[in-house]
Amino acid sequence: MRYNSFVKEGNDAEEERDEFMKVYGAQICADCRNYKAIQKSRGFDAEYVDITEDTGKLKEFLQIRDHDPVLAPVRERGGIGIPLFVNENGQKTLDIDEAFSWIGQPPVQPEEIVEKHSSCGINGCN
Repeated sequence: MRYNSFVKEGNDAEEERDEFMKVYGAQICADCRNYKAIQKSRGFDAEYVDITEDTGKLKEFLQIRDHDPVLAPVRERGGIGIPLFVNENGQKTLDIDEAFSWIGQPPVQPEEIVEKHSSCGINGCN
């Protein structure tokens, strides 16, 4: 996700800066569909990587999933680990509210969840 913010540098001049966040997900995941609906309704840009689109994208995601300690609990219980949010500093989370805080978005409100399901919550099919 990219959004514009203004930062002051040196002589107090404001410079535009892009913040970045990548979201790994899949259309077959209800939590990912909920994320995409929220992103669309709020109108912020996002880099979304559909891991089922091609093997290269799947391998990219699996490299993270299989080795990153943040996803260890997911691996231990046989989960997938999506949606996975990665910020510009490489920090990763499965928590949508934490990810939204990185880009200045408010937490998800219950009425924003368009697809209710019992197998996993808004914080990931994981």
